[in-house]
Amino acid sequence: MVRKSRGFTLVELLVVIAIIGVLVAMLLPAVQAAREAARRSSCANNLKQLGIAMHNYHDIHKKLPPQVSASGCCWGTWQVRILPFIEQQAAFDLYRNLGGTDPTGPRYGAAPNTTNVTTKRFEMLTCPSDQPQAPLSGITSHNYAVNVGNTNAYGSQATLNGITHGGAPFGLRSGRWVWGLADILDGTSNTLMVGEVLQGRGSDLRGFTWWGDASGFSTYLPPNATAPDVVYTTAYCNNQPQLNLPCTGTPTTTNPSMYASRSRHPGGVQVTLCDASVRFVANTIDINVWRASSTSEGREASQLP
Repeated sequence: MVRKSRGFTLVELLVVIAIIGVLVAMLLPAVQAAREAARRSSCANNLKQLGIAMHNYHDIHKKLPPQVSASGCCWGTWQVRILPFIEQQAAFDLYRNLGGTDPTGPRYGAAPNTTNVTTKRFEMLTCPSDQPQAPLSGITSHNYAVNVGNTNAYGSQATLNGITHGGAPFGLRSGRWVWGLADILDGTSNTLMVGEVLQGRGSDLRGFTWWGDASGFSTYLPPNATAPDVVYTTAYCNNQPQLNLPCTGTPTTTNPSMYASRSRHPGGVQVTLCDASVRFVANTIDINVWRASSTSEGREASQLP
């Protein structure tokens, strides 16, 4: 007599499927965590390379690149000037009217700059944990901004609600945009150089670092602050607190334009110090320590944990 092989019953199949489902559910967070760890490592490497690029720029020019040109917001930020030092010499050579030397020449948002440079995405300036955006005529946003100190967007405000601006490597003080490493009296290992920022969605220009306002971050707000960033106009603010992108477009004297350091990494942000080292800073950092870490001559007796 030929024996028939016994197949799986419906109940057995359902049990097997359920077990597989449980295993997948258990493994998925681990896979996601591993992917985020890889993205965070890539982001840290970007920040390290930016720190080295800043030092190489300093070796040649004997100063750090200015946050923006003296002519204003729109004729080239530090991001343009650093291009030759992140292996993008060709893009730098194609940029026109850097510094606004020609009053009738193009800005960052006009051809040929848009054709050749500002609509391009540079991977070293992009955190892989964030979603790439191009909010204005295809011009790209990126994820790293320079430290302008502990008050407003350009570090131009001497005091803010009792906080005194203690200098910053890229902040404007006494009409001065350009700083050297020797001006960092608090020590290069104690002072922030570059920090993460998020790319805004839609018409939101946060992370729009070709533009002066968004090319720097302030430590007046803590990392990944629940309080809103302050954009200078509502047209460029897309308030999305659920995406860690809260903002208001109505700056005031006591709540001026400012942009917090923000990231997609759980629990904090990554920064480059002025000695080119990279650190992870928790959202829970003491706000006074965070603010002190941005000053170049505040003479505070504190260090990042």
